[in-house]
Amino acid sequence: MKKNNNAQRIGQLSAVAAMMLAGSVHAADAFSSDSEWMTGDWGGERTKLIEQGIDIKMDYVGEVGGNLHGGYNNDKTARYSDQFGLGVALDLQKLWGWDNTQAKIQLTNRNGENISNDRVGDPRAGTLSSSQEVYGRGHMVRLTQLWIKHQFFDNKLDVKAGYFGEGEDFNTFPCEFQNLAFCGSQVGNWATNIWYNWPVSQAAIRVKYNINDELYAQIGAYNQNPSQLEHGNGFKLSGSGTKGTVLPVELVWLPNPNGLPGEYRVGYYKSTADANDVREDVNGFDAATTGDAYRTHSSKHGYWFVAQQQLTSHNGDKSRGLNIAANATFHDKDTNFIDNYQSVMFVYKGPFDARPKDDVGIGAARIHVNNDVKKNAELLNVANGVSDYDNPVFSPIRETEYNYEINYGFHVTNWLTVRPNLQYITHPGGVDEVDNALVAGLKIQSTF
Repeated sequence: MKKNNNAQRIGQLSAVAAMMLAGSVHAADAFSSDSEWMTGDWGGERTKLIEQGIDIKMDYVGEVGGNLHGGYNNDKTARYSDQFGLGVALDLQKLWGWDNTQAKIQLTNRNGENISNDRVGDPRAGTLSSSQEVYGRGHMVRLTQLWIKHQFFDNKLDVKAGYFGEGEDFNTFPCEFQNLAFCGSQVGNWATNIWYNWPVSQAAIRVKYNINDELYAQIGAYNQNPSQLEHGNGFKLSGSGTKGTVLPVELVWLPNPNGLPGEYRVGYYKSTADANDVREDVNGFDAATTGDAYRTHSSKHGYWFVAQQQLTSHNGDKSRGLNIAANATFHDKDTNFIDNYQSVMFVYKGPFDARPKDDVGIGAARIHVNNDVKKNAELLNVANGVSDYDNPVFSPIRETEYNYEINYGFHVTNWLTVRPNLQYITHPGGVDEVDNALVAGLKIQSTF
């Protein structure tokens, strides 16, 4: 029954995409290829609202992943996941005369399944990345943003407060790929159970100081509350369940060599919540051997580097050309499952004169499991008297997973991008016994 449901959902998605493609041919305002919205300008009313300070946001992301070869289970199928977004950005200076003040409200709804969970990775170990980045955090509606922001001292100081996630401001990164290892804030993917990426929000404050036109520093404080991850808590605003605070700090440089934009970030985070050791017990011995409780640390921490730079323009057109990006994160080896991650990506925007708004991308990522996690699993297997990988009690030994993706983004209209892609995952979940996997993907991004 699940397979039939998946096939039906995928068929529906394809039908929607086909209607969008067909609609873009017509000059009708609601489907004009030149409009930035699929539903058009509502007879000019949408532009009027924006001029008054009300910018309504409606968007959709749908992703399909199919296992072509390899993985833990090579029974071929496809999985579909999606996200709908609805929000409004408010310019409070235009609305109410509040100088240099903005606000935003955003709701998101996620649905579907992920090919990585039961085809690519061993369910006992999972995968480290995900072939469908939009999957996760429950099939439910969440309040993702509810904040107000104000600039002081001729915009030198910028303060934002309310409910939002760390990745909106710290370790930020675009999402031009479908594999999670190349999409969005990477610290949140590997800082286990403390840094919550989109669509989860937390009570937070972020303070940014613009040192000059190319350099700024910022610091934040985010409520660390695991109960906000639970199903049914998408609109939870109370502090019950709080474990601590995540404190990120970051320096951002925005150079513009030869008129080509760049962005370079270096940052550090610390969580004040208690965190369990990944190997040692309360006495400093191997917990897997002694059976005693894992020792508790009073905090955990890590740091990151992000670099993005446009390298070339295309025949003098700076909206086209070659872009390079690199990410690296490093995490507390006492408490974190992943101790380091690195990736590099190349994206060429406007590769063909006939398709000046298309893009082609290629990326490679390495995700390394903490050696103490590996050792702990080995000791657990010894303690349980199992050595056969196929034994259900066996704890898979995890080391390093590699992810690769190549994609092409068809800019069908200003409101629709269709991005077919191929992904190759080496040692899914960092488990050598799992076959390398080839996944075909399709990502649809639309703005309503």
